[in-house]
This record gives sequence, C-alpha cells and structure tokens, in this order.
Amino acid sequence: KPTGKAFSGNLIRQPLVHMERLELLRNVCRDTALRNLSHTAVSKFVLDRIFVCDKHKILFCQTPKVGNTQWKKVLIVLNGAFSSIDEIPENIVHDHEKNGLPRLSSFSDSEIKKRLSLYFKFFIVRDPFERLISAFKDKFVHNPRFEPWYRHEIAPGIIRKYRKNRTETKGLQFEDFVRYLGDPNHRWLDVQFGDHIIHWVTYVELCAPCEITYSVIGHHETLEDDAPYILKAAGIDHLVSYPTIPPGITVYNKTKVERYFSGISKRDIRRLYARFEGDFKLFGYREPDFLLN
Repeated sequence: KPTGKAFSGNLIRQPLVHMERLELLRNVCRDTALRNLSHTAVSKFVLDRIFVCDKHKILFCQTPKVGNTQWKKVLIVLNGAFSSIDEIPENIVHDHEKNGLPRLSSFSDSEIKKRLSLYFKFFIVRDPFERLISAFKDKFVHNPRFEPWYRHEIAPGIIRKYRKNRTETKGLQFEDFVRYLGDPNHRWLDVQFGDHIIHWVTYVELCAPCEITYSVIGHHETLEDDAPYILKAAGIDHLVSYPTIPPGITVYNKTKVERYFSGISKRDIRRLYARFEGDFKLFGYREPDFLLN
C-alpha cells in the first residue's frame, strides 16, 4: 500500500494545475484586447534573462524578486561549476562571469532557435504588486547587496520627476515608485536606468511568455509544491533538490499590500494596475479590487 507523499492529493493534482496555468496563458495571449500588455519581441533584453543548462537541456528565465537566486544555484550545480548548493558563495551566484551559467543571448541565432524549441523552459511568478513591494524594499530600503546606484542614481531620478512635494528631503517613498511605474511615459527613465529595471518591469517584458512556449510556470505562492514538480518535470529531481523554503515566506500577504498602498491615490494605483494588468491576467492573479475601488 503506497504511503507518504506519493499518495497525497497534491501530487495527483499537480499536473492538472500546471496544465490549467498553461491553458490560461494561451487563452490570454490570444485575447486581442490585451495584446499590448501580453506580447513583446524576443529581444536581446529577453534573451539576456534566460539562463542555459546545456547538460540537461534546460532554460530558466529570471524574474527577479521571486526566489530566483535559489533556482540559479540549482542550475549552477547542474552545470557542474559546484558540486552542491551549499558550496556556492553568495557573491558568485550573480557574477555571470564566474558562475558558469551562460545567457541564451550569448549563442548564435540558429543555436538560440534550437534551444528554444527543444529545451525544457520555465520561470516563476508571484502576485505582481507583492513583487513590486519586494523590489522596492530590497533595492531602496534595505539593499542587502550594497548596490549604491539604486539609492544614489535611480532614486534621485525618480524623485526629481515624480515627487509632488519637491521640498521633502526623505529618500524614495513607495508612492514615488508607484507613480514612476504607472506613468505611460516611464520608458525614457528606464533607458537611463539600464538593466537595473529587471527588478520591476513586467513578466511579459522579462520572459515573453506569449512568444516562447514555456513548459512550466511556477508560482511563488505554491513553491513548496511547484519546486519539486519542476525538478521532476525537467528530469533532474534525482540530481539536485531545491533549497529548504523558510516557513511562511511564500504566502501572499494581503495586509502588507494594503499597508504599502494606503495613502496612495486611486488614480496612481489604477495607472499602475493598467501597466501590470497583463501579468495579473496571464498568470491567474486576482485583480486587487480592494485597492482599485
């Protein structure tokens, strides 16, 4: 008689959950009303986000602020640069000269095409607004990796253009950040900020999910189930396991979202939603009515 996890309802439901996610994605991609929010060119910017593991025929599209560091560690081990996840120094994970993870953009057009059509492809998403809060906290409040340009170059650029009360001297506020992201003319600042924008642009802009046929899309909120499923689906579950997930870290926190958005005008929140609506719809996240109405 089978025991333990193999018999749990979750494991039986898993393939169905992932099929439903991909079906929803395909349907939204076909929705002409959302075309501008769901489609993007497979540009160098997108190909730069996709990391390659040739040894096991895997492509991983990086969506920052969704636990990507751990997936990069998994791929670094699979590529053979280190023998276990625990051995990888934190500073190496994001050092693309040293971590042994080539980007898809480093290959020729025909090699790119071949990998896109044959390899197992995946990426991870989370509630779009919660991801923006995480990006704001990580880059402009705590900045644990000591990247001075976020506070010294990007924050002042946003404040200059979007702060209503110029005499206020405090650092970048979430309200300034929301105004910048929701501005239909945000692109001219994006160009100045370069690749640093990967922490807050849409999943559509990062991974081109309507143009590239992904095998699996994991959700941060169900990572405890999704991570083992992805490893199994990619045929690598016997080689590596996903690092332990601290309890409670993946749970959607509505209270936190409400707290961050309190005091921000409905107009600014609606403009922000208008930009990220494609991400909400493509990946089945509920429209945040409690903020919009």
